[in-house]
Amino acid sequence: MPLDPTVAALRAERMARGATPLYEMTLEQARAADLADIRAGGGDAEPVYEVTDTTFPGPDGELPVRLYRPTADRPLGTLVYFFGGGWTLGGIDTSDGVCRALANAAGCLVVTPGYRLAPEHPFPAAVHDCLAAVSWVRANADALGAGRIAVGGDSAGGNLAAVVAQQTGELAAQVLVYPNTCYHAGTDSLRDNDDRWMFNRHSVDWYWRNYLADPADGLDPRVSPLLAPDLSGLPPALLITAEYDPLRDEGERYAERLRAAGVPVELTRYDGMAHGFFTMSGVLPDARRAVAQAAEYLRKNVADGP
Repeated sequence: MPLDPTVAALRAERMARGATPLYEMTLEQARAADLADIRAGGGDAEPVYEVTDTTFPGPDGELPVRLYRPTADRPLGTLVYFFGGGWTLGGIDTSDGVCRALANAAGCLVVTPGYRLAPEHPFPAAVHDCLAAVSWVRANADALGAGRIAVGGDSAGGNLAAVVAQQTGELAAQVLVYPNTCYHAGTDSLRDNDDRWMFNRHSVDWYWRNYLADPADGLDPRVSPLLAPDLSGLPPALLITAEYDPLRDEGERYAERLRAAGVPVELTRYDGMAHGFFTMSGVLPDARRAVAQAAEYLRKNVADGP
């Protein structure tokens, strides 16, 4: 279907002002612009019962973590949510709006860990940090009031969630929002999405170049979860993709491989949407629908689970 009218208007506005793509900026400029764009599209942040900023022990020192508690009840089903940004941009502030909304709608404790960014800290630093975050939640479940644990994330955060789900056991679910799943995927959607005024294949290439100090690491399943030889026994998955997204096909291929391995999968493609829409609840009704879908999935698989 055609590009959603609101997404098309945002694209036209970027074109009219001659906006510079993130991949043509310095790292400092790109990080600031990314945060500003997410805040502009996210709308007013929802109040939650309690927000706590603290730290957890990462493999190479303390890392920040933010907890969103929707009620005083304990324990609560728990989502460990990894922010997006191509392993290069972002932080716990960029996922703040989504995490507040998911906590309230799903009735879950949402835990958002900071992880080290590339290119200063290339693969496997982010993977190690995200695994450490899940281990910390498990080890401190009583103190945190954490119950059954799911992992989730958008874009590179979805990649990290998929990798963590492969690397650790006893998770209740995984929520993967337009995840990177394969280095140099060579898919139709990667080739076709070449629009300068939107997230495109050049954006994807830039992020990969930052993340991988050695391109040969792209064959590692901890980089490309689609390449893992065996996906059986993984937790149930919700996969959300966007029609106008270079990552669309590799996300949907991952859903197909999970299903073939016997993993329960729900896959939804949001037609007319572009990469990044999930964090734009302030301007896109489909973003609100996608967040509500993710929250209902978590309520079913985590919050209300045995």
